[in-house]
Amino acid sequence: MDAAEVEFLAEKELVTIIPNFSLDKIYLIGGDLGPFSPGLPVAVPLWLAVNLKQRQKCRLLPAEWMDVEKLEKMRDHERKEETFTPVPSPYYMELTKLLLNHASEDIPKADAIRTLIKDLWDTRIAKLRVSADSFVRQQEAHAKLDNLTLMEINTSGAFLTQALHHMHKLRTNLLPSESAPSQDF
Repeated sequence: MDAAEVEFLAEKELVTIIPNFSLDKIYLIGGDLGPFSPGLPVAVPLWLAVNLKQRQKCRLLPAEWMDVEKLEKMRDHERKEETFTPVPSPYYMELTKLLLNHASEDIPKADAIRTLIKDLWDTRIAKLRVSADSFVRQQEAHAKLDNLTLMEINTSGAFLTQALHHMHKLRTNLLPSESAPSQDF
């Protein structure tokens, strides 16, 4: 799975908008949406929220966790813990990127939020690299990936897969082959 596919999955996450138009309930394969009334909040998938925002048909409300104080606490907690801590959304990075790219004017303190999310991401990726390095050095056979998001796994997945493949090749070349003729007499 690549980054674009992970972002596609993130676009199914529900966000709250305040529409400036009226429309009855719409029936989609993924579920019913609406009804839409001007000034009344409604939850819609991110893909629809971005589309409506681009057409100036709504205002986006930030997710509950998109608050500077909450994000500072999350970042500080992540830095203190050795293991990965739970994140506010399995798609926190993708949601933040899409919301801030398309509706930063609707989100208070958007620049501070962008910086805090980047700090949280950098901390988690650094932890992931240290964990992967330890995993490879100790020649482990499996790892526990609690509290990692798809995008975080995707970021290091290709490298880790290649590293494990090369380790496997090295190990199999070091072991004597059972089919090779023995030199014992």
